[in-house]
Amino acid sequence: MRALFITLAVSAFVAGPAAATDKTDVMSVVHQWVDGFNKGDMKSMGATCADQTSIIDDFAPHEWHGTGACSKWSSDFQAFTQAGEITDPAVTVGKPWHIDVTANLAYVVAPTTFSFKQKGKPIMEKGIVTMALQKNATVWRITGWAWADH
Repeated sequence: MRALFITLAVSAFVAGPAAATDKTDVMSVVHQWVDGFNKGDMKSMGATCADQTSIIDDFAPHEWHGTGACSKWSSDFQAFTQAGEITDPAVTVGKPWHIDVTANLAYVVAPTTFSFKQKGKPIMEKGIVTMALQKNATVWRITGWAWADH
């Protein structure tokens, strides 16, 4: 019984830091995604995406999926901002409400603020982003995200 207790205690001690590291690594990808967006560097933002990605957003066509979904979303977002005379888009991600990591899969839900200018007028919208990520051999990649105004 004592050996079982020691084994369980050691396992918990070792697993705790590993889970924290995974959560940190997952959030690092989320922050890279945000930083790329805020810099208008869609290539950097796209680098956070897996080859196969699913996206739901609040502008038409509202849904993108499959190979190249992130670059398709980026092209449609640029067209949307031009048509709506939107400039200076920026996203901030607040403290996540959920960061769940199970083996090589992760789920993140966080509050967001999307600020921009439309026809020169500053606008700020509260929202929520939900992301799914998967870790390949060495890195986490976003396999899906959904954006919702709040």
